[in-house]
Amino acid sequence: FDLDDDDTCRAAVRMFLQCNLVQQFHIPYDVLCRWILSVRKNYRPVKYHNWRHALNVAQTMFAMMKTGKMERFMTDLEILGLLVACLCHDLDHRGTNNAFQSKTDSPLAILYTTSTMEHHHFDQCVMILNSEGNNIFQALSPDDFRKVMKVVESAILSTDLAMYFKKRNQFLELVEGGEFDWQSEEKKEVLCGMMMTACDVSAIAKPWEVQHRVAKLVADEFFDQGDLEKLQLNQQPVAMMDRERKDELPKMQVGFIDVICLPLYKVLSDAFPWIRPLYEGTMDNRQHWQDLAEKVEMGLTWIDHDTIDKPVEEFACEIEALADIEFTVTTLNCAHPEDKTDTTPVHERKPRFSSLRKTGALGKAVRNKLSKSVYSSQTAIGSTTAGAPSSG
Repeated sequence: FDLDDDDTCRAAVRMFLQCNLVQQFHIPYDVLCRWILSVRKNYRPVKYHNWRHALNVAQTMFAMMKTGKMERFMTDLEILGLLVACLCHDLDHRGTNNAFQSKTDSPLAILYTTSTMEHHHFDQCVMILNSEGNNIFQALSPDDFRKVMKVVESAILSTDLAMYFKKRNQFLELVEGGEFDWQSEEKKEVLCGMMMTACDVSAIAKPWEVQHRVAKLVADEFFDQGDLEKLQLNQQPVAMMDRERKDELPKMQVGFIDVICLPLYKVLSDAFPWIRPLYEGTMDNRQHWQDLAEKVEMGLTWIDHDTIDKPVEEFACEIEALADIEFTVTTLNCAHPEDKTDTTPVHERKPRFSSLRKTGALGKAVRNKLSKSVYSSQTAIGSTTAGAPSSG
């Protein structure tokens, strides 16, 4: 909360430097800085799923690698891919979840029928890398490039909690079976997926002062979606997105911790003891939330409702714009659409990029085209940099 925007970018650069990734993979310093700034600029100013959330997720991954000693199980190339995935895992998030995309038949839901937003986040990541001056993988061999992109894609898609539930039992079986060899491709992918989820929800393990503030931001964003569902779909939102049930947030936080966070952190800390602070921090915060939940049951108010009571005013007049796809990528050489001052009343603005609407084949076609484009540039580079170091 105390870092300004420039400081957050410096922190991101520092993580790459301290992991020795800049030196190991010959990433030009100006390209790394430009890429980080471009990634930051392609996060929307939503309340929670924004650039600062991405940075916090990356910082937790960095801490897991260093303090948690997980780097001993990873190649340098995998560490590079995981840090990139963390910073990019919510690119262009609109403040609404996959269920909302499906309910509204949004163009993104038509493009990607499963893990809708996660596929979009990955595609945005690819397009930034494919932008001029932003390819931090430019010195990789073609083989290393394929490997790191596979890590990035798998890691970003694993942040869909639906994917987490599918793979959690598999991970539990490996740990309970005494698995200590994580080098096979299949096991490594499962481990990386669990680590991504652990980082994605890691605000739950932060000191209480931080966790309390983050929880209000998450609730604000969820309640905004609930307001949209009432306005646009005439539906009653689920409890965690219903502003009228805001006093139940402590109880819902306890449920979230018990169902998702504690089981994950417990099995991770059992297998990798250096990660135990995540489990202990979550246990501490669970007690805080439980105490607040008990206050609510006694009829006491637990939270300052000044911000959480107020729906987002522009929702009523931006419903049409929600259906638009923005497959544009903002780099340092162009302005972000939301940075431009538009004096036209919001309700009179025309949808952008309407030519990209509702074409079921577009998602796969776009991804294939972009991947081939980036890969072709890597092949050309590889032919002249055969001696480029490989992480193995």
